Amino acid sequence: MAATQPIVGFTRNPVGTPEIPGVCVKVLGAGKPSRDELLGFVPGLSALVTMYTDAVDDELLDAAGDQLKVICNFAVGYDNINISACKNRGIVVCNTPDAVTEGTANIAWLLILASARRLIEADRYARSPDYPKHGQLGMDEFLGMDLCNKLLLVVGAGRIGYATAQRAKAFGMRIAYVARSRHLDFEMAQLGAHRMTLEEGLAAADVVSVHTPLTEQTRHLLNADNLRLLKKEAIVVNTARGPVIDEQALVNALDEERLWAAGLDVYEKEPEVHPGLIENPRVVLTPHIGSAESAWRRAMTEMVCANVAAVLGDR
Repeated sequence: MAATQPIVGFTRNPVGTPEIPGVCVKVLGAGKPSRDELLGFVPGLSALVTMYTDAVDDELLDAAGDQLKVICNFAVGYDNINISACKNRGIVVCNTPDAVTEGTANIAWLLILASARRLIEADRYARSPDYPKHGQLGMDEFLGMDLCNKLLLVVGAGRIGYATAQRAKAFGMRIAYVARSRHLDFEMAQLGAHRMTLEEGLAAADVVSVHTPLTEQTRHLLNADNLRLLKKEAIVVNTARGPVIDEQALVNALDEERLWAAGLDVYEKEPEVHPGLIENPRVVLTPHIGSAESAWRRAMTEMVCANVAAVLGDR
């Protein structure tokens, strides 16, 4: 290896083989590194590829050194990165927006369907000795929710929200969205969605699917006050960031049977999951696997490599 080759560091094992001409690739490991491991990994790197759980702050940037030119987050969100600190050092920050869209919309729909049709309860029951003892189910057992002609409220009208809404049309759902400004792509004939305020949407929705990024303005966007607006038959799904929903308020709403169900891929104190969510059979839980489809993860690796090559090549 030539001494002048820039070094690109991945904090996790990438999916597929990173192909970046003229660089040396280093990989830290498979699991989430400790803070000390991360600080020890970054010195000398020209490019750093992080995951959403890797906190990038002044301490890490100081440890990396002045030769660090670009940080690529292996995610669409980048709330783990101190953007101001990077900007002050002239470090470019990239993410992988397009590559996560379809996979995350798919997991949103997995959670919607599993919640609507009580999949977790049914799966547990079918595995238990109670099923053969009981015999064939009667007419009024394990009744789920029909989604046809129900209203899907998309909170956050970006790429993933749009892809989730597209899938809703196949189930005969009506669509509304919440966003800071109008999105004509949502309102055109293909989706026929209409824009609502958050309060209007929560009061009308049968399914709420959260797709907004985490900012100081969106932290606890769904909270004790506005969750009370939901119908008792409503479903809440979150594939964005956990802290967008006040988790204790959600648990309270579920415990008090003010909601039909919830489907969550993200958590407020991830990877910790609130015991009230774990214990509730009407909650479907997945461990932040929104983009975890092999084809899309390979696409994310390719996008990261293209971003690194563009920055290091001054393109």
